Amino acid sequence: MKKAFYGIACFLAVFFLFCSPEVQAQTEKDERILDGIFIEDMSLSGKTVKEAKDMVDSYVESLLTRSITLKTVNGNEVTITPADVGFSWNNQEIVEEAARVGKSGNIVQRYKAEKDLQAENKKYELEFQVDEALVRHVLADQCSVYNVEAENATLSREGEAFVIHEGRIGYKVEEDESLALIDSFLTGQWNGEDTSLELVIVVDEPLGTKEELSKVKDVLGTFSTSFRTSGQSRSANVRNGCELINGTTLYPGEEFSTYEAVAPFSAANGYYMAGSYLNGQVVDSIGGGICQVSTTLYNAVLLSELEVTERHNHSMIVTYVDPSADAAIAESSGKDFRFINNTDAPIYIEGYTTDDKKIGFTIYGCETRESSHSVAYESEIISKTYPDTEVVYTSESSPVGYVSVQSAHIGYKANLWKVVYENGQEVSREMINSSVYRMAPRSATVGVATADPNAYNQIMAAIATNNIDHIKNVAAALAAGTPPPAPPQETAGDPAQQPAGDGTANPAAGQGADPAQGTLPAQPEAPAQPEAPAQPEAPAQPADPAAPAPETPPVQEAPAQ
Repeated sequence: MKKAFYGIACFLAVFFLFCSPEVQAQTEKDERILDGIFIEDMSLSGKTVKEAKDMVDSYVESLLTRSITLKTVNGNEVTITPADVGFSWNNQEIVEEAARVGKSGNIVQRYKAEKDLQAENKKYELEFQVDEALVRHVLADQCSVYNVEAENATLSREGEAFVIHEGRIGYKVEEDESLALIDSFLTGQWNGEDTSLELVIVVDEPLGTKEELSKVKDVLGTFSTSFRTSGQSRSANVRNGCELINGTTLYPGEEFSTYEAVAPFSAANGYYMAGSYLNGQVVDSIGGGICQVSTTLYNAVLLSELEVTERHNHSMIVTYVDPSADAAIAESSGKDFRFINNTDAPIYIEGYTTDDKKIGFTIYGCETRESSHSVAYESEIISKTYPDTEVVYTSESSPVGYVSVQSAHIGYKANLWKVVYENGQEVSREMINSSVYRMAPRSATVGVATADPNAYNQIMAAIATNNIDHIKNVAAALAAGTPPPAPPQETAGDPAQQPAGDGTANPAAGQGADPAQGTLPAQPEAPAQPEAPAQPEAPAQPADPAAPAPETPPVQEAPAQ
């Protein structure tokens, strides 16, 4: 009993001891930061950890709205706030550290810590950081708009002479160095007041001197093709694309992109709807015919022996050059024709079109090849695939009597060889590219819309024969109100079914090429225009594109699908 009473008495003594006002006051004092402790110029004396942190947070919040004026090119200014670049306090642990000062160790150590603070204040420094991505965003989207782009010196050709046009020095914000400057300033040097900061501006020297451009005087390569059978819209596209490239000055090591030079394919940029290749069909697309521009330039580049970095053949054969001597560009499939000026001097690209519908490119530079040196390019046909059927499509939106026919296209596999001559003797032969062109059968779209069930049955019966010539004859008769002809009798030896040809080599024809520089193959243009309803069909593409073809407008890879 005595032991129990003694335990209760001890408990009550301890309880009253810790609950006494004196003990509570001492506990509260122990939770507060000692006198003489600062963060920056803010005294933490007598504050709890939460109170101290709230005070610093409030100070940092006030910094976020300060104005920082960034000085860019030509005195232009961009005003931002620290918040715009993700300015923040990143050493928040110093509050807890400050609260622990004089609160650890034995009574002597704690007493000494308090006396030290009375002799000298303890001061903590805030550490800040910025968001690099946000700084780059400000520099790229707001500051760089004041950059002055350098303009390289260029050439133009007036008559038979070149005219040199001086370039212009450029000025731009150097992003990496300016980012480091902003970071260093806001996180270490800033006094927290509104201020301005001069960004790092660098001089962008233009390419080209009078001495360099004066070297451009020799013809490195020239080539032309004909578009005389093209319609008005396609002809306009060819002329427009040529003009967009004409006058280009390309410095040593620079790469030229044909697509970038002639795009965008839009009416605002001078283009019209014209025939193009798409999925084995000839379709109208804006800019149709632009590939004849890139193909003609490709041949001039080959003759100049510049470095081709990207080239694609068409999906189906074209015949204004031999197989494998074409270069298609197409926005939808990402095709481009690109090359590098691999000479030691600038080059100048002159493009022209003539009244008799020829397009040509001449590349000028500084000739370093020996006069005994020449090049030629030979197309080698590896195989041919002939269409063995015809395809008929019905159109319920077109009236009976309408027939639109597209000619067949033979499929090819072909290589292009570069042949080098010295003093007229062949010294090397190198394959430049290998190309595959798809086969496409002859096809027709036939109108079947009519209120006359008899006419509908007759045109559908003709379609069932899958004979395009017979369908045309029936459609013409129905349109004229005359009795339709009888179906043709089946005969052996369908001319569409021809054996695949053996691989043959096409010697270079050299249309439009400078004999001193070499030759490249060239061909007449392929038939491709859809026919008017019930009119005689344009002749089909000849079996061998090396043979002369009837003149009908050529088609190109769809440039803007």
